[in-house]
Amino acid sequence: MSLEKTISGEIMAAMKAKDAVRLSALRNIKKYIIEAKTSGTAVDELPDADVIRIITKLAKQGTDSAAIYTQQNRADLAEEELAQVKVMQEFLPQQLTAGELTAEIKAIIAETGASSMKDMGRVMGVASKRLAGRADGKDISAKVKELLA
Repeated sequence: MSLEKTISGEIMAAMKAKDAVRLSALRNIKKYIIEAKTSGTAVDELPDADVIRIITKLAKQGTDSAAIYTQQNRADLAEEELAQVKVMQEFLPQQLTAGELTAEIKAIIAETGASSMKDMGRVMGVASKRLAGRADGKDISAKVKELLA
């Protein structure tokens, strides 16, 4: 079953369970999926990679919002954001640990034949595609800089 259909089914389950936080997070994801489907060429179902990209973006936005709410002493809003992020993370692939990220990037550097910072763009292009949804772009960039320096 595709990720989009899974999310639709989870919306129904959240409505039946009267889980407001989960329902809100899932509806937000569904809204962005529908927008993505209708923005370009009409497709019946969005590929899982695109859905993961949408969920990753939403989870990052939620985490950033929670940090801002925490700075402004709005713990109630921060908790709500983090609860929604937790729901979103259920649909994302397992995040790479620091060691796994280093190993993956070393392999990509070897594969692309990169040897200096001049090659960072080539390494980032491959790494961003291969590690999409499994590592944050900032973490990937920082590790590539560290290993090429």
